[in-house]
Amino acid sequence: MSGSQNAITTTTGRERRALRCGEPEIHEFAAEDGVGLRLTRFRGGDRGPVILSPGFGTSSIAYTIDTTDTNFPEFLYERGYDVWVFDYRASPLLPSGSTQFTLDDIARYDYPAAVETVRATTGAADVQIVAHCVGSLTMLMALSLGLEGVRSAVASQLTLHPRAGTLNELRAGIYAGNLISALGVDALTTEFDDEPSLFERLYDKALALYPAGDEPCDRPFCRRVMFMYGEVYEHDNLNDATHDHLDEAFGVANMTTLRHITRILREDHAVSYDGDHDYLDGADNMRVPIAFLHGVENRLFLPEGSALTYEWLREQNGPELYSRHVVPGYAHMDCFIGKDAARDVYPLIAAQLDQHNPNE
Repeated sequence: MSGSQNAITTTTGRERRALRCGEPEIHEFAAEDGVGLRLTRFRGGDRGPVILSPGFGTSSIAYTIDTTDTNFPEFLYERGYDVWVFDYRASPLLPSGSTQFTLDDIARYDYPAAVETVRATTGAADVQIVAHCVGSLTMLMALSLGLEGVRSAVASQLTLHPRAGTLNELRAGIYAGNLISALGVDALTTEFDDEPSLFERLYDKALALYPAGDEPCDRPFCRRVMFMYGEVYEHDNLNDATHDHLDEAFGVANMTTLRHITRILREDHAVSYDGDHDYLDGADNMRVPIAFLHGVENRLFLPEGSALTYEWLREQNGPELYSRHVVPGYAHMDCFIGKDAARDVYPLIAAQLDQHNPNE
């Protein structure tokens, strides 16, 4: 089914500008385990198809947000790409977003279903993927498990060897996810109720005392994001409209997935939730062109992490397939939502996609 971007309004009633990427096509489909997923297609031309996968606790709006002059789907659409924005089971836009699941579930079920849906719909032999944060980590995990039909990929910020910044190291070291779960909390959210519960009022009072890193911000949404994830964006790289409305892209984050991330941080590389599977065992399945993208100023997941995965893959499979790009002045999510990202970051990604596009 399809719908007009011109008609979209937010939950707060804010009207969004019309995106310059045609009429979207909404494709609803199910993973093998029955979880409902969604792809939004912007059919720009015969380049691609390319799947855009966001981070954990965010939805496709992280890419389609209208608060910059040109967002990433618009940038690719204008260059003739067939763009598919992915809402996997962690998306706050889906019913599954508030359920419990692991990173293994995203890698094992969601990515194969998405790739097959795009291939079946378009008739393409394979796809390209640009994935960010947990979307990137789980994409690499999926490739390790033998994901087929991927021609090339761009992995942004989070890889198989994550290295967390100071605040996230602290949370991983004390198993904050386990402690929060022990209080009977099964999910955290960036959303605010009109009539907040006692827990939410106490939560926000506690966040007022929480370390704000190098960029203190009094906005309650930013404080919640800081607590839940860490320093997700460099404030100086956001325009006022993005800072004011970025909450539209965020939502619920379940504790099971947060505990899985904590386990991986403690292990220093990607393992399954139960610890029985090591994703480094699948290096042979990762003989795919992969470009790693990292913001120099990323204090959430340090650039060291992508460097480790990049070097590991080069050692395992040879240097020809892999490249790595560090972006000065950028941190984490602002590589995609920054006010100047269309000038500073998008061309780097497009060049990688162009390099492995059969229609070039």
